[in-house]
Amino acid sequence: MRVLSLYVLGLIAGISLSIEAALGGALGQNIGKLESTYYIFIVGALSLFIGVLFFGKGNLGAMFDVPKWNLTGGILGATYLSLLIISVSLVGVGLSITVVIIGQLVASVIIDHFGWLGSKQIKIDKNRLFAVGLLVLALFFIF
Repeated sequence: MRVLSLYVLGLIAGISLSIEAALGGALGQNIGKLESTYYIFIVGALSLFIGVLFFGKGNLGAMFDVPKWNLTGGILGATYLSLLIISVSLVGVGLSITVVIIGQLVASVIIDHFGWLGSKQIKIDKNRLFAVGLLVLALFFIF
């Protein structure tokens, strides 16, 4: 049951990403692509602030004690969202998200293979290569 819940959460995250891409692309055409990314991050930061305020149980002060490379996610998030919004305005949500998923899977398989960034080391095998190949094949069908 727990595994099913994780799949459902992943599915909701994926659906949310596609909706965010569509909304960001439309907003980007009206106010500018970088401005759209900025707006989305401001609203997201405010939403998370409220969530952390009422439901957070961690320690934000610990961010000063972690290795600085652990804090680069914000830069990567802004880069990702900016490029996604630009991509959606050029080729649409479906193709943009398909390419994003391929990029995520390829990078994830490489990160796992080498155990980079504190991840568990899982060697590349034929099943993982086959999965990447199928996604690349899907790109041709959605294109």
